[in-house]
Amino acid sequence: MTLEIKRLHLASLQGPDGGTWPVHGFVVAHPGGAVLVDTGVGGPQDVLDDWRVVNRSVADALAELDMSPADIGLVINTHLHFDHCGQNAVFKHAPFYVQRAELSRMRRESAELYEWFGFSGARFELLDGDAEVLPGLEVIATPGHTEGHQCVVVRDGGGAFDLLIGDAAYTPRQYAEPGRDNLPPGQASDVEAWRESVRKIRSLRPEHVHFCHHTDIVHS
Repeated sequence: MTLEIKRLHLASLQGPDGGTWPVHGFVVAHPGGAVLVDTGVGGPQDVLDDWRVVNRSVADALAELDMSPADIGLVINTHLHFDHCGQNAVFKHAPFYVQRAELSRMRRESAELYEWFGFSGARFELLDGDAEVLPGLEVIATPGHTEGHQCVVVRDGGGAFDLLIGDAAYTPRQYAEPGRDNLPPGQASDVEAWRESVRKIRSLRPEHVHFCHHTDIVHS
């Protein structure tokens, strides 16, 4: 079983380095129904202004793939920052797979944003560590960027797999060199946990690594 990955361009924003960064989500075409990994940017206007967001509707992005929000059977949030879960409410029909530790962190640290996306009736499937979501589709707990960050593994039916890295590494450079001291602001809330997580996913040797905030794809 080969699962197809399609990248969505959901927004651009001012990155921690002052440059313009893309915001990508990913559709994974699965026999059990399409899966969306991260829903893009949303939140209070002051947050969008602070990050100089140029936003677009996730529905418009899906339309470029001849899809609509109704085609998405479930959503995986790599973590609960405004640029990864900001349009969750578009998918009221779908369950949201997230680490239990991440939802707890968000409620504790970002109550305003939780009120934005924790809409009435939201269905959370809370995970405690690594888990299989669907055949060929797994999550790996990668704390460090946030307490409950997770990456997504998409298997090709053989031994190889692609990794949707979320914000476990902003760029190929951070992925390749987790030991560097000059991390960009916001890359790691816990530096040692972050380094251990990046080393963990590197040791698994993904065939391709897809980034949320960078257009390059790392090939092993």
